[in-house]
Amino acid sequence: MDVALGVTNRTGPLYFTLVGIFLESKHPTLLGTVLAVVFLMALSGNAMLIVLIHANTHLHTPMYFFISQLSLLDSMYVCVTVPRMLVDQLTGRNEISAPECGVQMFLYVSLVGSEFFLLAAMAYDRFVAICRPLQYPVLMSPRVCLLLTSGCWFLGSVDGFMLTPVTMTLPFCRSLEIHHFFCEVPAVTKLSCSDTSLYETLMYLCCVLMLLAPVTVISSSYSCILLTVHRMHSAEGRKKALATCSSHMTVVALFYGAAIYTYMLPGAYHTPEKDMVVSVFYTILTPVLNPLIYSLRNRDVTRALRRTLRLGAAVQQRAR
Repeated sequence: MDVALGVTNRTGPLYFTLVGIFLESKHPTLLGTVLAVVFLMALSGNAMLIVLIHANTHLHTPMYFFISQLSLLDSMYVCVTVPRMLVDQLTGRNEISAPECGVQMFLYVSLVGSEFFLLAAMAYDRFVAICRPLQYPVLMSPRVCLLLTSGCWFLGSVDGFMLTPVTMTLPFCRSLEIHHFFCEVPAVTKLSCSDTSLYETLMYLCCVLMLLAPVTVISSSYSCILLTVHRMHSAEGRKKALATCSSHMTVVALFYGAAIYTYMLPGAYHTPEKDMVVSVFYTILTPVLNPLIYSLRNRDVTRALRRTLRLGAAVQQRAR
């Protein structure tokens, strides 16, 4: 060991220890049960939304196509973190190898980055529907929707490819305890014994750019939407337009608020406990809330759900 630098010459595989939320809890069993229930709610809620949109032809519109993509993203990134955390709690094992940590980090960063851009695409869709209704079939054709969605997934992957290799090749020393419940970039970066100030600055600029483009699209779209709604003579038309957009704005506020705290606020505002609480919110709770927001506040989805339930009840009666 180099005592001056505190760097350990490791010849074997590198393992990190995840000091997650269970070690901080006085009732880990109860916490694990609650997280398992919330995880199942997130999966079932998003799966239900995807199936409803796929099964009901009147929901085959760009808006619901983007909502189904959002549900798919939520289902995937909640699966990246929660199952591993619950299994570690059950087995009493909280170690993760460097390759596993890198894969988890890449998937998480890529999926979250994709969601940033998908929320912007959804705002653009609402802008075209309300402000350019006559051009909507052309501007939001199935081909355009597929291109927009593919672009969102691609840009999210670019973010993952940029941050993950650099973070995982940093020299690590002393403690390898990650004060988090998964391998998040800022938490792993703190373990490096090298000067990471330049990398943290570049990461900050990268995150600003990743957030700036979607936020610009979202704010511009909704500024135009509000102006158009204000000019509407029909009270019913205003109500419908605002109801359609309010669900999306709720999701944007929840998701972007937590992301800005995690990746853009200076280190002085962060503590391991605060970081874990915020990550729990937008990693675990947001995927639960999104299906509720889009189903409970959307008449088309609630009607489709009732129709599907009635159809299922009728099939069961015939089977008897």
